[in-house]
Amino acid sequence: MTQTYIQLMKDLQARKFAPIYYLMGEESYYIDKVSDFIAGNVLAEEERDFNQTVVFGSDVSMQQVVEYAKRYPMMAERQVVIVKESQGIKSMDMLEQYIQKPMTSTVLVFCHKNGSLDKRKKVATLLTKSDAAVVFESKKLKDTELPAFIMSYLSEQDIKIDNKSVHIIAESIGSDLNRMTSELDKLKIGLPDDRTITPEIVEQKIGVSKDFNAFELRNAIVTKNVFKANQIIDYFDKNPKAGSIYNMIPLLFQYFANLMQAHYAPKKDDRSLGEWLGISPWMAREYVSGMKMFSAMKTLQIIAKFREVDAKSKGLDNPNTSASELMKELVFFILH
Repeated sequence: MTQTYIQLMKDLQARKFAPIYYLMGEESYYIDKVSDFIAGNVLAEEERDFNQTVVFGSDVSMQQVVEYAKRYPMMAERQVVIVKESQGIKSMDMLEQYIQKPMTSTVLVFCHKNGSLDKRKKVATLLTKSDAAVVFESKKLKDTELPAFIMSYLSEQDIKIDNKSVHIIAESIGSDLNRMTSELDKLKIGLPDDRTITPEIVEQKIGVSKDFNAFELRNAIVTKNVFKANQIIDYFDKNPKAGSIYNMIPLLFQYFANLMQAHYAPKKDDRSLGEWLGISPWMAREYVSGMKMFSAMKTLQIIAKFREVDAKSKGLDNPNTSASELMKELVFFILH
């Protein structure tokens, strides 16, 4: 059976363990969270030496994994077998028979990263339909989901963060959650007494400028602040270590793609628009403002211009125009 991350963790915390877990997907963060929880909580510490086996898919065959799983625990209720990087195992069909009659005293965990099982194969069907198996697919978060992840991650540790800081982090770091949590952990060190993260702290600890970043560029464009927009472009052009200006194209494009949808939303208030776009009401305000600045026709033309600039950035019909010049061309088109 398939489960969401929340359902899966809820059952694990309630000590409802399944005989088989197949964890797969593009986002390794959640796969690691689940497998680490199983490794640290199914068995007592003194039981692990004889009853917890961790192997790597490139080092074992499926036959060996099944043999490990069929062993009985020693002086414990259960044994745990964790197969890391299980995408490296060949002959997955050898798991089929075990799925149909697994050892109830074994918790067998497969960690299949950077991909998923071929759903056309019998083993995938058996795993999905079996009451003894839990299948979890860990998908990459969308850019619009990152702010909620950041706030949730910090809230669990009683840390507050303002909206501007959230969006600076989300747009500067992106959807790699392992890197994201590593950077967030840096911010926790030496916080003031109120345990609140501010743009100044983000700039100091992560190195993302509080004044020159993708969030500020988007804000300058939405408010049609020509001077500020060009100032940010010049900053990145003169400070390549701060990041590539090209990295901002997808972020800005996503804003105008969402703005196009916003123009056709049935209701235009913050809350309704947030629900329509799948974002928070706070983020929706940018689109309420954007609709006043850019008509639906202009938004459509801007989206076409993004595609033209993206093609030029990859060398199509563009022998020597620099990144900053292309961005200035794009921003000029948007703002005029």
